[in-house]
Amino acid sequence: MCGIVGWVDWNDDLTRRADVLERMTETMEHRGPDAKGTWLSRHCALGHRRLCVIDPANGAQPMVRAARTDRDRQYVIVYNGELYNTQELRDELRRLGYRFQTSCDTEVLLVSYIEWGKACVDRLNGIFAFAIWSVQEEELFLVRDRLGVKPLFYRHDGERLLFGSEPKAILAHPDVRAEVDAEGLAEVFAIGPARTPGHGVWRGMRELKPGHCMTFDRNGLRTSVYWRLEAKPIKDDEDAAASRVRELLRDAARRQLVSDVPLCTLLSGGLDSSALTALAAEYYRETGRGALHTYSVDYVDNERHFRAHSFQPDADGPWIERMSEHLDTVHHAVRIDTPELVDALEAAVVAKDMPGMADIDSSLYLFSREIKKGSTVAISGEAADEIFGGYPWFHREEMLRADTFPWSMSAGLREEILSPELARILKLREYAAERYREAVAEVPEVEGEDESARRMRRISYLSITRFMPTLLDRKDRMSMAWGLEVRVPYCDHRLVEYVWNLPWSVKTAGGREKGILRRALEGVLPPDVLQRRKSPYPKTHNPAYLAAVRERLLRRLDDPSCPLLPLVNAAKIRELAEDPRSASHLPWFGQLMSGPQLFAYLLQVDFWLRNYRISLVV
Repeated sequence: MCGIVGWVDWNDDLTRRADVLERMTETMEHRGPDAKGTWLSRHCALGHRRLCVIDPANGAQPMVRAARTDRDRQYVIVYNGELYNTQELRDELRRLGYRFQTSCDTEVLLVSYIEWGKACVDRLNGIFAFAIWSVQEEELFLVRDRLGVKPLFYRHDGERLLFGSEPKAILAHPDVRAEVDAEGLAEVFAIGPARTPGHGVWRGMRELKPGHCMTFDRNGLRTSVYWRLEAKPIKDDEDAAASRVRELLRDAARRQLVSDVPLCTLLSGGLDSSALTALAAEYYRETGRGALHTYSVDYVDNERHFRAHSFQPDADGPWIERMSEHLDTVHHAVRIDTPELVDALEAAVVAKDMPGMADIDSSLYLFSREIKKGSTVAISGEAADEIFGGYPWFHREEMLRADTFPWSMSAGLREEILSPELARILKLREYAAERYREAVAEVPEVEGEDESARRMRRISYLSITRFMPTLLDRKDRMSMAWGLEVRVPYCDHRLVEYVWNLPWSVKTAGGREKGILRRALEGVLPPDVLQRRKSPYPKTHNPAYLAAVRERLLRRLDDPSCPLLPLVNAAKIRELAEDPRSASHLPWFGQLMSGPQLFAYLLQVDFWLRNYRISLVV
């Protein structure tokens, strides 16, 4: 993976602004620690930081190539991502007469555009965000992958377009001020740590939506959709569906195991990560690649403080050991202590350029640091729950019927912690309700589906398009902060398209959550692992964490210069902090963020406001 930046300006000579491009590019150093490059013309400037994964000796970017039949027509690409059908595309292009100088996917992607134009996006299987500048036409083409695994932010000011893999690249431009308006604050307090698709939180900043492409030329900015979930009835029974899921998942996993640098899998001992680890181990045995390395994360003293509950029925440790021994992997257990977890809350904000999932972010940030010491690429089971229906809101009637996002049902608490004045301005309930209505209006329907089927299709769509991006965003930013590439086979668009359209009765084969995935993995996983109940990403259960973030937040509120003070109801927050036991059960977001994470989230908002010197425009 890499970091990309760019700047197109019809009113400026960018050959004289190399220093600005360099500054923007250097903000992406963490995403691409191995190499850097820039390309400048009068009206277009492109920058790139490279993380070498395939063909490290070649593939430098920005990459320039001329058309095969007209050497005067040149194209320049900056690209962040991985193509998993590189070989098929290269073979097809060779048959058309092209010759390649590298074995990297960047060249294949650029040549695909030269040959097929903008329609090339329909042929791509992978995770990507890229920009291609057509020199003679003076046209910039930007694309983001179908599920939004790779980020791409932009700012359009009439005659100028800025873009980057992360907001910090755009904020590095001298003409861009660090401002947040009322809508941005509503995103932070009503939707956060999620974001409305396309919303950049920063004033004037947007994010190209998943499955979208964008063109910028002298006629302006135009955005179009090249992929979206479509409702298509599937008549496959459980046997046929299980066979198809197994085929698609095995193919996706094998495509994503290609790497010229050390690769590992993330192993929690749950269904999703165990499946990918088993498929990886199978591939390693067949190809003679040696031992597979696996990584897990836990917290100091968690075994003493863990208490089983409906969201987390058991601890991961014994299951990780079970799978590692079963597959004969070289396992690395990472343990994080509370003080380090709390201290990393601020680093997580810098990695994301906005508040996030509190310690759920900071733990992944620290976990990624340790993984990077031994591997450059990791395979993760992220997204299986959204695609196969594993979360509680798929199975609890009160959550299914909630007229809001079921992972964010604490609208009252969200309003109560704001200052009365800001609450009147932001109108959090109305803002969240409108965003929910917009999301529901997008859901495609199948004619003849009954109400129950429509409800399950709706919750599945919301999970894939509204909840999953939060976790993918977290995964990308925390891992790439250390130059670690994380691949997510469950996000293969062919698998998503197929499972999205399976009837709910097939998805829950055997009366179990993710039942069809369990059926598909029979013979791949041991029976006990196959039947293990869902357990989410591990978080700390140590009461010292709650005490630490509580005390740190109260100290911040005691400081008259605290930028959080004008925004919040300090008395209400102190009231919540007085009863740590009840605070630990306060809902905030999903199944992982409750009272301790609420306090930590507010700490992150405070640091964000201070560190970025944000001006509020409300």
